[in-house]
Amino acid sequence: MKALLCKALGGPEDLVIEDVPDPVPGPGEALVRVSVAALNFFDTLIIAGRYQVKPDLPFSPGAEACGVIEALGSGVEAFRVGERVIVHLGYGACRERVVAPVSGLTRVPDGVSDEQAAGLSVTYGTSLHALQDRANLQPGETLVVLGATGGVGLAAVELGHAMGARVIACASSAEKLDLAKAHGADLTLDYSQEPLRDGLKRLGGDAGIDVVYDPVGGAYSEPALRSLNWKGRFLVVGFAAGEIPKIPLNLALLKGIDIQGVFWGAFLKREPEGHAANQARLLALVGEGRLSAKVHGVYPLEEAASALGILARREAMGKVLLRP
Repeated sequence: MKALLCKALGGPEDLVIEDVPDPVPGPGEALVRVSVAALNFFDTLIIAGRYQVKPDLPFSPGAEACGVIEALGSGVEAFRVGERVIVHLGYGACRERVVAPVSGLTRVPDGVSDEQAAGLSVTYGTSLHALQDRANLQPGETLVVLGATGGVGLAAVELGHAMGARVIACASSAEKLDLAKAHGADLTLDYSQEPLRDGLKRLGGDAGIDVVYDPVGGAYSEPALRSLNWKGRFLVVGFAAGEIPKIPLNLALLKGIDIQGVFWGAFLKREPEGHAANQARLLALVGEGRLSAKVHGVYPLEEAASALGILARREAMGKVLLRP
């Protein structure tokens, strides 16, 4: 079978496609033929050796995929051959077939496409965990989303809207903000045209801002945190800008602010029942048409470098998928 491989740490252009042996499922495992695999920003970091997860070489990028079960190992009773499933691996999905423990599978219902399902776990899973489990976002509260049209950002906009919040989407161009509006943003802020702190004060109005969702980091984090209401919640999701900000902790003290880390990968392992419940909720919302699970584009495995480049340059407006 074909597999996209990282054989030496580097950039997307250093990845290669090679034939590797077909995997065989062991006890409690399933063999899944991948229809589409999803890429995430952190894949650009993993292949460079700059992420907290450091797989042994060689490995395939891609944390998640959608496919069809082709074979089952011994002891598996909850799934059947021929069922469509979401596969969450952490890495290794960018290949024609994968083996995964059945605990890492989620059945895909009718009405949800392979493309929607493939990119649902990480971005929407992260955003639901952040907004629901960490920030306890309530209807009528004001949510600010930085980087609002990246994978997790657009998911946060959609979920915030579905949860009844007033959503302020922040991004770096009018085109991106138009996309955020189309996916549920009530207000928008182009932080390439107006200082973030000034814009949030203007848009927050008398209600102010209750929750900040920050997957960007860098120079945007502190002004966003300063914009929060008394007892606001600041969600640390990631650092797409590259720089990990140093927040003066006196700001948290003076405003009673909660700075909350969002590590979805750890949540998945430590609270599997909570993860399963969240997956079911997300799939139901997609099936009801309340979440779009928007796809930026689907690319053949041979164009993986170009697809990862879209993520590295923060140009993605929705999920970036590979079709093996």
